[in-house]
Amino acid sequence: MKKFNIRKVLDGLTAVSSPSPSPQLGAKENELIPETLQSEHFQLCKTVRHGFPYQPSSMAFDPVQKILAIGTQSGALRLFGRPGVECYCQHETGAAVIQLQFLINEGALVSALADDSIHLWNLRQKRPAVLHSLKFNKERITFCHLPFQSKWLYIGSERGNIHIVNVESFTLSGYTIMWNKAIELSSKAHPGPVVHISDNPMDEGKLIIGFESGIVVLWDLKSKRADYRYTYDEAIHSVAWHHEGKQFICSHSDGTLTIWNIKSPAKPAQTITPHGKQPKDGKKPEPCKPILKVEYKTTRAGDPFMIFSGGLSYDTVGRRPCLTVMHGKSTAVLEMDYPIVDFLTLCETPYPNDFQEPYAVVVLLEKDLVVIDLAQNGYPIFENPYPMMIHESPVTCCEYLADCPVDLIPALYSVGSRQKRQGYSKKEWPISGGNWGLGTQSYPEIIITGHADGSVKFWDASAIMLQVLYKLKTAKVFEKARCKEEKPSTEIVDEDPFAIQLLSWCPESRMLCVAGVSAHVIIYRFSKQEITTEVVQLLEIRLQYELNDLESPEGGGDQTPAPPTPSTSPSPQTTAPQTHTSTSSNSSDGIRDNIPCLKVRSSPLKQSPGYQVELVVQLVWVSGEPPQQISSLAINSSYGLVVFGNSNGLAVVDYLQKTVLLNLGTVELYGSNDPYQRQPRSPRKSRQPSGGLCDINEGSATSEDRCKSPTSVLLSVCPPRGSIPLDNRDNSFSRSRSSSVTSIDKEAREAITSFYFCETYNRKADGGLTPSLWVGTSLGTVLAISLNMPPAGEQRLLQPVIVSPCGTLVRLKGSILRMAFLDSTGSLLPSAFEPWYEPNAPANGEERDKVRKRRPVSVSPSTSQELNENQYAVLCSEKQAKVISLPSQTCVFKHNITETSFVLRADVVQMNTGICVACFCANGHIMTLSLPGLRPLLDVNYLPLTDMRIARTFCFTNLGQALYLTSPTEIQRITYSQEVCENLQEMLGELFTPVETPEAPNRGFFKGLFGGGAQSLDREELFGESGAGKAPRSLAQHIPGPGGIEGMKGAASGIVGDLARARIALDERGQKLSEVEERTAAMMASADAFSKHAHEMMLKCKDKKWYQF
Repeated sequence: MKKFNIRKVLDGLTAVSSPSPSPQLGAKENELIPETLQSEHFQLCKTVRHGFPYQPSSMAFDPVQKILAIGTQSGALRLFGRPGVECYCQHETGAAVIQLQFLINEGALVSALADDSIHLWNLRQKRPAVLHSLKFNKERITFCHLPFQSKWLYIGSERGNIHIVNVESFTLSGYTIMWNKAIELSSKAHPGPVVHISDNPMDEGKLIIGFESGIVVLWDLKSKRADYRYTYDEAIHSVAWHHEGKQFICSHSDGTLTIWNIKSPAKPAQTITPHGKQPKDGKKPEPCKPILKVEYKTTRAGDPFMIFSGGLSYDTVGRRPCLTVMHGKSTAVLEMDYPIVDFLTLCETPYPNDFQEPYAVVVLLEKDLVVIDLAQNGYPIFENPYPMMIHESPVTCCEYLADCPVDLIPALYSVGSRQKRQGYSKKEWPISGGNWGLGTQSYPEIIITGHADGSVKFWDASAIMLQVLYKLKTAKVFEKARCKEEKPSTEIVDEDPFAIQLLSWCPESRMLCVAGVSAHVIIYRFSKQEITTEVVQLLEIRLQYELNDLESPEGGGDQTPAPPTPSTSPSPQTTAPQTHTSTSSNSSDGIRDNIPCLKVRSSPLKQSPGYQVELVVQLVWVSGEPPQQISSLAINSSYGLVVFGNSNGLAVVDYLQKTVLLNLGTVELYGSNDPYQRQPRSPRKSRQPSGGLCDINEGSATSEDRCKSPTSVLLSVCPPRGSIPLDNRDNSFSRSRSSSVTSIDKEAREAITSFYFCETYNRKADGGLTPSLWVGTSLGTVLAISLNMPPAGEQRLLQPVIVSPCGTLVRLKGSILRMAFLDSTGSLLPSAFEPWYEPNAPANGEERDKVRKRRPVSVSPSTSQELNENQYAVLCSEKQAKVISLPSQTCVFKHNITETSFVLRADVVQMNTGICVACFCANGHIMTLSLPGLRPLLDVNYLPLTDMRIARTFCFTNLGQALYLTSPTEIQRITYSQEVCENLQEMLGELFTPVETPEAPNRGFFKGLFGGGAQSLDREELFGESGAGKAPRSLAQHIPGPGGIEGMKGAASGIVGDLARARIALDERGQKLSEVEERTAAMMASADAFSKHAHEMMLKCKDKKWYQF
């Protein structure tokens, strides 16, 4: 049974009262199209974050689990395992992470923050959560140390004191090492903050404490006193032990390294200034920059490694940051691209008292992560498999396509694999922990990023992973200024003149169109074969409001005629068809005219397999005025057209014939129907067509019947104006001029904001579908341009496309953001497209002829729909959305999206069970509306607009996926689909995997006999409440975290989450039971052994007298 809808009846009455009613259509509009999407199909959550952690501050590595953790200045935590296993967490306070410590092979991590809090993270769940927090009130945390297989965490403070925390209960021990007890009693000066704490690898009872001032203390934990004190007159930055526990090394602020024997505190055993010039007279070397960190790692077979950052000579001005590797007599200085934040040496063993056997160094830079192979000569770096170079050049725009053609990713990968650099280490990436998720999501996803240097990167984003596929450098098309003095004065931006502003991509045909900030558009074809282009094809277009044009006749100014055929184009300058006879290129007073912002290269261009330049279109300076930047862009492979617009007007380019079909100011699109009654500043002079191919294009707008399209504007905006023909003042469409300075000067600069190619009805009287281009403007107007296409095949290359503006169709509040079309059943109608073919196939090849003759695939409904079946146009602006029935042009649905804010991004997206409009508002709300009914289905206050980067990069795509750049280096992906949210837990990778801890090193017979091995310490007895008492309550506040099994309730939902929780609980219970069982068995075995020994002793001694013992 059909639902009764009063609004539909009223809309039907409106349709009947329109000037050219269609009875069948009026009846059909009253029918309610069933909508399958409901609010329960939508839920918003973050899925995964890709890219390099923004502003990193600290790093840690679990050598058994092989997991890397990176903390940032904004309190973020990024965890990395094998390629594809990544995790992002955030501390609630947002304070900088100053240090990270893994509980090695325990699936836990301790983080210390700049707000003097420490947190314990549970990594045994897919979304890590905080188990405990401890906030210090009276002390500033400066350093933490957690010995391997210990539950007692040492915390050093700015005052020079050391506190001890039980990481199981996150309670403070009563045991404290005060700074005044640690240093010499005779010393009056404060030693400064604690910069290092570590226990002796061979004796857990001895703790080395490094103070910033240069004092190092070896503290005996049992006797609670200092055994030795080592003093050096330069500040200390770090300390490292030799694995035998007899020596340690310090790095200092003057670029020196001091090596100390623990039993010789009087002076260092050795002092080295690795990068200092050694004077011949035996004096101290010149001071160098501070050595910020040093690591001392031993090997069984050879010399130890000394690895440090900093320490360069002061005279190396401008030299890049370096990591130095000293191994035996060789010293390697490894230059880095960015400042070093931290580094870690990866070793074969987690035990500090064994030979370390280092095999790699992880270097955390300000904007990169580098891993160096220590086992190969020359120390090559590993190829980083994580998508960490999103920010190689700043991202300027973003597009996201889910469920794209399945052959796209392999095609892009095949051409991109040839771009890879050589010279990497041949070993496998050493950070290899965790397991991949078991997600069932199988559709291909591609992310495209445009960058400030003119590059475009294609990424495989399938199954919540990210991998770069292919990189395109658009700047290769242009000449580069050799030095700053040669920088052309015609550029309209101070820096990054090649930056990508807009992208338009047809995935089926693989045609790509990019618009740059220098008012240039480049059209690319995809080819698997390498070619050399002798001359880059170029079109130059005048698209400008001219301030004063009283004396200038129209000439050829409004349109750029077709260039010569490609084979006869001698150079970019002559390729540009400049027949503007009335305006000189450079007048006597130096006014720039007809000059593009960038110079296209004149030398042959070698084009590798991948995207190859088809055509360059540039807007030129007009009478000293620079061209306006491009605000909208669209490409259609079926029609062979590219259209772009700016604040002056629009241009339609035929990229097959390399001609400009239409070059029109926004005001001329309205004709005399302009609601703002804008007039050009100067009077127009009539002119006659001047002959040639240009005339056909110019005459196309007048030789056909002028579209007498009624501008059916909705009653809610303004009354309908009836049928008014386009103004026929002269025989051509002229370029726009700026209006006079009046109260409607704002309206004079009406920008073109969106386009949509379609086959639809442009007029109420249309009996059939026609190829069309719909245009949206910044003032909320939607206009139509009719496209009369020649027959496919050879005729398409010979006959002109006839372009005819049809006037205003509808108006909305706010700038038009998105347009789409539905068929009579409410299904989405994609634009027509041409399937991809190899453009560089041999000219006489059968394949090329076959492809050229094949008619482009049209997914428009012209074949399937009856002629009288209606369509629906979906229009979305900054303020509202409307659904218009065609051809009657009546508004059947309308929804005001926001009154107080404005929409930044809107997309019409395909979900699993239907289609909807997805919107992101400047006030942070993410909303979805049903189609065609525009019912609100989701409205979540997700993310207030704090940065223009988010506005510039936010995009929705099909199947409930969306993304934005959350920082200059990171992409945040989110989902608004309930189904994806439910399956997310399965799709995410696991960080923690059960791995056996390696066996402890063998002490050896003599060491065991004479006590030379590692000395253990009963820390429980020493630091526990029974031995040390309780710490003052005012010192730190314990905050229970949401982690553990309780925290999983938020991380997982539904039956999957319940099962996961139950499984983990059973696992943990099973582990505890097995541990108890093992302990019980061991106790029983020892009891049996004891009883046997006792019985034997009793038998031996039974008959002996007391004096015989």
